[in-house]
Amino acid sequence: MLVVKKFGGTSVADKDRIMNVARRCIRDYQAGNDVIVVLSAMGKQTDVLIDMAKEINPNPGRRELDMLLTTGEQTSVALMAMAMDVLGVPAVSLNAYQVAMHTTSAYGNARLKRIDTERIRHELDSRKIVIVTGFQGVNKYDDYTTLGRGGSDTTAVALAAALHADKCEIYTDVDGVYTADPRIVKKARKMKEITYDEMLDLATLGAGVLHNRSVELAKKYGVQLVVRSSLNEEEGTVVKEDVKVERMLVSGVAADKNVTRISVVGLQDKPGMAFRMFDALAKANINVDMILQSIGRDNTKDISFTIPRDMTDDALKALEDKKDALGAQDIKCKTTVAKVSIVGAGMMSNPGVAAKMFECLYNSNININMISTSEIRVTVLIDEADVEKAMNAVHESFGLED
Repeated sequence: MLVVKKFGGTSVADKDRIMNVARRCIRDYQAGNDVIVVLSAMGKQTDVLIDMAKEINPNPGRRELDMLLTTGEQTSVALMAMAMDVLGVPAVSLNAYQVAMHTTSAYGNARLKRIDTERIRHELDSRKIVIVTGFQGVNKYDDYTTLGRGGSDTTAVALAAALHADKCEIYTDVDGVYTADPRIVKKARKMKEITYDEMLDLATLGAGVLHNRSVELAKKYGVQLVVRSSLNEEEGTVVKEDVKVERMLVSGVAADKNVTRISVVGLQDKPGMAFRMFDALAKANINVDMILQSIGRDNTKDISFTIPRDMTDDALKALEDKKDALGAQDIKCKTTVAKVSIVGAGMMSNPGVAAKMFECLYNSNININMISTSEIRVTVLIDEADVEKAMNAVHESFGLED
């Protein structure tokens, strides 16, 4: 059996935790399995490297930042191989270039295109544990790229898909997927299983347990995921196509504070203006989420939308460059906002879910700025200061407590 095991930064934060992970992986190896281990950078090392870069250059180029950040995972895998060696088990560490993991050229947010599996298969055939750097790849220029924060999950799922692994286990500092962030909602409950679609929405909307692109890949290639804790032996949460338990009306509540709302005011009210505006953002590699267009007045209209907060400067520059062509009167920006979302496949057959959420927020005196919905999701944009109150109120309202 081939097992892919991914461990997050907190799982390999120091010597003791590295040795703990090594022993855990060796147990699977000694049971006769082929084992691939995917690692993130140790602890908060990625944040440390970003801070170092900004001390030198407040606005570092994305290519050079990727060159720097990929050293974090290379440190983790090399130390892990050394740990397994001292425990008497053969292991080899491989970075993205050695595998190789081919990506697009979007530095800082690259997407995996394909994985060459020959080197990994050769090492597995030699009965070695293969330890691979997460979060990174190599583009057509032979430059290192990174896959976005949380991208090690995507590396693990992509390897599991490419190598037809029997299991893909994602180890983190929590012991599964909860109905809400247990650090914010104390009564949050761990779920035994959850569908790909529900997990994808939760991950996209701020639940930090899994990288959203890893869930996309898992669904596309039918890779069954298990989210578990590296710090204990508790059973985790299985992420798969169908679940056996009766569907709850709402499966979980998520929040995302990495949000900026931008309003383009006085846009010319004629065909093609929205396309020009969002095309400019797309060319700057900026993802747009919630969109609200006002009813036109005096041959103008206003369009508001949300983007990741760390892309605010790039978005404002792209829009300012197009301001005259769009005939926009003003561009406004608000960063003190956040998204709160409810997700659940049970919504599809139950009307009134959105109304119940809005009533709950009204009773908590929380104002809604924007609304976005899908078949299994309702998202509201609110003031950032109200996030914790909103999450607890909504979680209680839908009966998600343990």
